[in-house]
Amino acid sequence: MLYFEDFPPGRSLPLASKLVTADEIVEFAAEFDPQPMHIDEEAGKASILGGLSASGWHTASMFMRMMYDGWLSSSSSEGSPGIEFMEWKRPVLAGDMLSGRSTVLESRTLRSRPGIGMVKFLHEVENQRGEIVMRGENPIMMRLRDAEENAA
Repeated sequence: MLYFEDFPPGRSLPLASKLVTADEIVEFAAEFDPQPMHIDEEAGKASILGGLSASGWHTASMFMRMMYDGWLSSSSSEGSPGIEFMEWKRPVLAGDMLSGRSTVLESRTLRSRPGIGMVKFLHEVENQRGEIVMRGENPIMMRLRDAEENAA
């Protein structure tokens, strides 16, 4: 289990890899973002994106799963108060293999919540060519390893 103390600034944690399929792009888009470039191969090719492309919201959802599978599931996470920013830098196309990392930018304990620390991360998702497709920053609340000792 990873606790607040295990996230010093500069630490990098790998995201799980994810192969993006055409079927999942269309399925997500049909439900949540049915723009033509996300639901039709020919419309995607005719767009500035160059092919059937995942919605940015789909990319964000895949990132969340990649983070969970990569390291978050074995952490003491208590959730996040939000996202400071998210950028979709390049299209995510059917057939792309995504990977990436979460890097700790800063961490601090919370006076208002003894036993909890806030860890701020920079997340970067890249495709198989090493091109960044998504970047984002957000804080995540983590339990301290020994809350009683640190609260004293």
